[in-house]
Amino acid sequence: MKYIAYDPIFAHPLPDGHRFPMAKYELIPGQLIYEGVITEANLFAPQPAAEEDILRAHDADYWRRMKNQQLTEREMRAIGFPLSAQLVEREIRIAQGSIDCALIALQNGVALNVAGGTHHAFPDKGEGFCLLNDFAIAAHYLLHHQLAKKILIIDLDVHQGNGTAAIFKDDPRVFTFSVHGQHNYPFRKETSSLDIGLPDGTSGIDYLNMLERELPALFASVQPDFVFYLSGVDVLATDKLGKLKLSLTDCKHRDEIVFSLCRRQKLSVAVAMGGGYSADVRQIVTAHCNTFKMAKEIFDLH
Repeated sequence: MKYIAYDPIFAHPLPDGHRFPMAKYELIPGQLIYEGVITEANLFAPQPAAEEDILRAHDADYWRRMKNQQLTEREMRAIGFPLSAQLVEREIRIAQGSIDCALIALQNGVALNVAGGTHHAFPDKGEGFCLLNDFAIAAHYLLHHQLAKKILIIDLDVHQGNGTAAIFKDDPRVFTFSVHGQHNYPFRKETSSLDIGLPDGTSGIDYLNMLERELPALFASVQPDFVFYLSGVDVLATDKLGKLKLSLTDCKHRDEIVFSLCRRQKLSVAVAMGGGYSADVRQIVTAHCNTFKMAKEIFDLH
């Protein structure tokens, strides 16, 4: 069964000196295979996303200038990467990976993109290491092909999903839920369907109690028929950019809460890894691998 999107380009899109935080994308599948959690047969390499799918979420002029490498230096400074053909290729393959994961999840309950979670990309601009918004592209794909009518995006990266919020601000078919550090990047927040901004230093206990309180009520209110889950591990206490205080165990429990609720309600969920910036890459890889293990256990994947 293929249920994990991975391509080597996820890990090697940039010139030397610009790889962080890219190394984790190579290490995650390697670690899962080493531990016997998955095999090569569970991995698939996505093709580039079709232009028509990209343009449902992004402005035509922005996309044209991106693919022709005509974005300005100022635009690329906001994104944080040097522009290259390989970077654009990486972005469109990540986007297709999330589309593919959504389609696989409809069949098997869950699928996971080793990359993805590019939630700072707006319709007409990128920022925060994000050029194209993979969840927005994939959500629009499902809606366009009438494979879903009401989508819930659960964004548990420590940074607000500002681009995602902006893309769907006037679209009642997509409910955007972001739990993030209130005083963290981006410092100018957009308005999601529901935002929960947490103070610096929020503990794992408080975080998990909030999630167990909010998520069931949210599912009951929104009544989605498909879920996208951004499982960023920059919520860890070890994260250089996170400012929250979750442990590896807390992060694993967070994933369990989300996956268990989706499984109980018979909802398919497509997952992207999102951020993770701990100084010790082993912390990042362990936390992300725990997400894969939890998904496999709860959805009984083979």
